[in-house]
Amino acid sequence: MQSKATALKTPKRSIRESVGSRTLDIINYVLLTLVALVCLLPFLHVVSMSLSSNGAVISQKVYFFPVEWSVEGYKMVLNDPSMMRSLGITVLLTVGFTLLGMILTVLAAYPLTKKDLKGRSVISFMFMFTMYFGGGLIPEYLLMNDLKMLNTLWSLLLPLAFSAYNIIIMRSFIESSIPVSLEEAAFLDGANYWSVLFRVVIPLCKPVLATLCLFFAVGRWNAYGDALYYISTSRLYPMQLKLYYLMGMASDAANLAEGGAASYVTGEVVKATCVMFATIPIIILYPFLQRYFVTGIMIGAVKG
Repeated sequence: MQSKATALKTPKRSIRESVGSRTLDIINYVLLTLVALVCLLPFLHVVSMSLSSNGAVISQKVYFFPVEWSVEGYKMVLNDPSMMRSLGITVLLTVGFTLLGMILTVLAAYPLTKKDLKGRSVISFMFMFTMYFGGGLIPEYLLMNDLKMLNTLWSLLLPLAFSAYNIIIMRSFIESSIPVSLEEAAFLDGANYWSVLFRVVIPLCKPVLATLCLFFAVGRWNAYGDALYYISTSRLYPMQLKLYYLMGMASDAANLAEGGAASYVTGEVVKATCVMFATIPIIILYPFLQRYFVTGIMIGAVKG
């Protein structure tokens, strides 16, 4: 009798659980769809504005699809020497900043994984201290002035190349993913610390290296605050600072161009076009690094 009662109760319970599970899945899908739309719709609006005609944008007919297709905004930006120069400076800064940041991160994180390193705790504390306390904007500006780095690209490369957060992620990855016995075997074969770093550690750190490269590249690509403070020469404006000044303009695109741009393209069209120029490279780069990015973030979050 008990087995029959159990057999009758079990299907009902499984049915209730399956219904509850499906309901939860539907709710999750709805919420995730809404979040995705919140992120996607503004981007579609900007894309549509950059590809719409001047009249359609002025009359506010453009929402999520281009109206009266036009590429005049892209032509104007491509023909503007100042905008293309800013784009080139931003690319140069991003590549140089990423390389410099990765060199500093690797060379700082690897020694900190050695328990026999003298002063290891003190060094780690000093790195952590910079995450919570800073000198402030005025001392930083005075320092840049004393070092003669104002209106130079060095002021955009050196200060932010050191990242304590990235060093912690790198150190955590090495400690959790590379066995000490592997390094000891390399030492027994006659390798030194530099050989172990370049031949053993770095090849095994591809996920976290790709993640940190993305951190550095995206951070430098989107940054404009330091350029706003340290750069006053227009020929050294990076793309984001150029875009920042453009966003503050209420007049037409003729105010942007230094080499003489057509005035029949409105400022809104130019703004949307510049946003696309600043966004497209990162969108193209991210899919190639996504799997490494997710792996590195999970390891840094769990093991850090």
